[in-house]
Amino acid sequence: MLGDVEDGAAAAVRLVEGAPLGDTLDVFDPGDWLTLDAGAREMAWHGRRLLPEWERVAPLPADLSQLGESRLALALCHRDGRIRQEAVRRSARYRGLLPLIVIRCADWVEPVRECARQLLREALDVDSALALAPLVLRVGRRSRGAFGVDVLGQLSRRATHGQLVALFTDPDRTVRRFAYRLAVEGRLLRPAELARAAAQDEDTVVQDLCATAALAALREEEYADVLPPLLSARNPLTRSAGVTGLRRAGRSEQAESFLVDRSALVRACARYVVRQLGGDPVAWYRERCAAPDDLELPAGAVIGLAECGNRVDAGLLRPLLAHPVGGVRARAVAGLRALDCVVVDQLRPLLDDPAAGVVRETAVALLPWAGELPADWLLERTGAERPRHVRVGAFRLLDARGGAEALRAAVGLLADPDAKLRTWAGQSVRRLHPSADLGTLLGSPFSSAGRS
Repeated sequence: MLGDVEDGAAAAVRLVEGAPLGDTLDVFDPGDWLTLDAGAREMAWHGRRLLPEWERVAPLPADLSQLGESRLALALCHRDGRIRQEAVRRSARYRGLLPLIVIRCADWVEPVRECARQLLREALDVDSALALAPLVLRVGRRSRGAFGVDVLGQLSRRATHGQLVALFTDPDRTVRRFAYRLAVEGRLLRPAELARAAAQDEDTVVQDLCATAALAALREEEYADVLPPLLSARNPLTRSAGVTGLRRAGRSEQAESFLVDRSALVRACARYVVRQLGGDPVAWYRERCAAPDDLELPAGAVIGLAECGNRVDAGLLRPLLAHPVGGVRARAVAGLRALDCVVVDQLRPLLDDPAAGVVRETAVALLPWAGELPADWLLERTGAERPRHVRVGAFRLLDARGGAEALRAAVGLLADPDAKLRTWAGQSVRRLHPSADLGTLLGSPFSSAGRS
């Protein structure tokens, strides 16, 4: 695999010396072809002349008709447009050079582009077009790259499911999006296959495309194969599609279990489905939050109540600030903030909470009142003996209030053992005291620590 332009220049030297293409670069990696194209034009001083290294080793002859595949590849990448154009004409007999023809279809010289485009039209079939799809789509991002994408689209619409399979797992998400759009357009995948793709792919565009298509094509007898992959997917977008699909499947009662999902999007979809069935999500949440000592209380129920309840429900959330489960305490803080029912004195002790999530939510909730909190009390919590999450929460509030206290805290944290906190402190010092020299503020023993 070629890494950068220098690697491409070295590969060009190997090609001019006669090395086969397959031994010089990964012919299945679009990045290698693009690197070779750029590296072959990398200029260096040779005496008083600027030349690519490979041209110094063995320049091309005036007549390109006798060149083999390796040297013709270099001619296709040549800095002179007339040589590139002539090389395109000589390349029809070497199918291994089609990747470079794809690149030349987006060439900045019009005669080279037109010649390459004519050759590509004549040379491609469905199989070769799909094999080149990753490169075509990357070149398609260039200003003159639309031609190759259009040709690829025309040919790929004739593809079968078996021909597209390799593109479904391509590491480039653009390629996967392209392949799944073709599959959906051509109805090449069954709803269950689309559901599995939505659940497994990491790209949100593919997730949405496949989940939507799976539900649109769903037939009653396929519910058992389609809904479980959607409902058990890791990504919230796909789970939310599955929850919405429960109503169509006549299984709305199953949506109740998703009222406490970790994702706000999924919880909102579940509430919609439950309401359509005649249920009351608010009452459901209130019933569960009314037992503050319940160790089985899901954290999603706490924040769910805040999302659809009202300020009266703050009375159910406040006892949960002392819940034994950290996730529940954190959601209770977030819920009070969402309901605009924050009481500073109630939340202040939670800045010392052993759970990082609780301290993080508490700091966010207290930000509007940062200036009212005791500065010395916050400064004390930035000391090195405190847990990292406590130092971060306290400094976030000090940084928000600004002034001399914030500067003192930032200077003290320039020697903090945590690199991210040191960096944040350094940025704060420069913002609060632009003329400050960190070495002077810290003293020489800590200067390097502050800048590391």
